[in-house]
Amino acid sequence: MEQVFVIGDIHGEYEMFREILKKYQPEKQQLILIGDLNDRGPKSKDCWLLGMELVEKYEAVYLRGNHEQYFLEFMDNPEDWFPSYLYNGGKETIESLLHKGATEEYSPTEIAMMIRSRYKKVLDFLAERPLYCEWGDYVFVHAGVDLTKEWRETSPQDFLWIREPFHEGKNNTGMTIVFGHTITPMLYGDMETTALWKSDGKIGIDGGAVFGGTLHGVVFDKDGIVHDYEIPNKDGPWQPDF
Repeated sequence: MEQVFVIGDIHGEYEMFREILKKYQPEKQQLILIGDLNDRGPKSKDCWLLGMELVEKYEAVYLRGNHEQYFLEFMDNPEDWFPSYLYNGGKETIESLLHKGATEEYSPTEIAMMIRSRYKKVLDFLAERPLYCEWGDYVFVHAGVDLTKEWRETSPQDFLWIREPFHEGKNNTGMTIVFGHTITPMLYGDMETTALWKSDGKIGIDGGAVFGGTLHGVVFDKDGIVHDYEIPNKDGPWQPDF
């Protein structure tokens, strides 16, 4: 493929996901989803099913995000993970998989059992998601890499969760690192700017869609950014609730 089309953190914003995909050209672009399709927003299940369809139909690369990881950890240890998973947006995911009010109605173990019995295919799919993808001189990854070592030796934890040490570290990898996870308004330090964040061969593409920000779909070729599609959340305004 001559180009890559990469989409930022979606977090259950299914309509925005559908909207940005209208810009994707399968005949000449490799599609990459940067992770975090679930949690916080209302339609995690729909986002996952669409993500699975894109992988099947177009060989899209769907990278694992920390929220996919969170969900899998909850499924493995429901009683231990339930409070923190709920607090971090898991309530919406559980309700989209089961029904509204499910988190009050059932115990964590019952919830996990019901999800497992109904969505085995989704669980198997999520467990197989890769942590990063290389394309030419680019690395696509959910959170970032450990810049203190050869980047491929980054721990799974850091691929999914790293923030400041990556944002502020020196990029000597020779690669352009494209990532999501940390919303660009936070990277700009003004809690307002949803534009792409660029610094030292790093490009942050999470415009905070679920917080009333924007969803980015960025087209790259071997020379750099060809186009940045930015779709605003119609339910805005910008309200970071953390």
